[in-house]
Amino acid sequence: MSREVKMLTVDAGEEGVRLDRWFRRRWPHVSQVQIQKLARSGQIRVDGGRAKPDQRLMAGSQVRVPPLPEAAPRDDRAGRLSLQEERFAKGLVLYEDEAVLALNKPSGMAVQGGTKTTRHIDRLLSAWGEGLERPRLVHRLDRDTSGVLLLGKTPQAAARLAGAFAKRRARKTYWAIVAGNPKPLAGTIETPLVKTGVGDREMVRPAHPKEEGAQAAVTDYVTVVRAGPKAAWLALRPHTGRTHQLRVHMNAIGHPILGDPKYGDEASGELSGPLKLQLHHRRIELDHPTGGLLIVEAPLSPEMKAGFQRFGFSEDEAEADPFHGSNQGRRR
Repeated sequence: MSREVKMLTVDAGEEGVRLDRWFRRRWPHVSQVQIQKLARSGQIRVDGGRAKPDQRLMAGSQVRVPPLPEAAPRDDRAGRLSLQEERFAKGLVLYEDEAVLALNKPSGMAVQGGTKTTRHIDRLLSAWGEGLERPRLVHRLDRDTSGVLLLGKTPQAAARLAGAFAKRRARKTYWAIVAGNPKPLAGTIETPLVKTGVGDREMVRPAHPKEEGAQAAVTDYVTVVRAGPKAAWLALRPHTGRTHQLRVHMNAIGHPILGDPKYGDEASGELSGPLKLQLHHRRIELDHPTGGLLIVEAPLSPEMKAGFQRFGFSEDEAEADPFHGSNQGRRR
């Protein structure tokens, strides 16, 4: 462990970043628990005063950095991306500028790693650099959901993007193919959700509003096209970001998303056949961190193309914003 105490200045581009995240970006090997202990004992200070890990930093503030544990030796062969992986990562780019990176996340790829998950988006971000150069995740998509994934390329951009999601200022449009035809054709689902189980066995189910652990969840839906009485192509707009929200909400109203092994039922399973999860984050619209409006769309994934082909849907049948002009589209 180094015995050196450092005084570092918060950069203008780091305005609004949480103290613990500021630490983790510079010293990724230091755990959240270690940061909390150092802050609680007063060894981490901001402008001479005690600070909490979730404190938002101001540009120009002085952060006291106490002696930190050394990083364990890393096997660079295991951590370094291959040239093929770098090319794959760059090939996912939908949009990129100095502040924002938008990727087209493939179905079947996790956003972050775990005990048994070594191939994931977070690892691929090394293609853009490490430390402060590494893009930062600001939201998540389920492993089997494809489509737009936004990241911030600077601490300030990441904080502003994350804030837009937290304040529900991001207009997200998902495309899904569901079993049956919802009635009415457009509506709002306001069913609280609660998590059960842990790890790979974690599930989410509808809950009573007063149930312990229940979280409010709101989803708008609009029917784009129907394939007879068997299936329908919907546009979904979540106003909250609960785990598996869209999948559980559609199942809750009796129209599970096709290809969903976790929240589907026997009838939807038979209708799905070989189809994978028919859920795609098609479009996102929000304020750009440096000004103006940012709109990003993701082309259909191979998995969604298979569903469209099976039921005879065509992309040109949908408006850019299917919610435009509807009551659901006016929700913010």
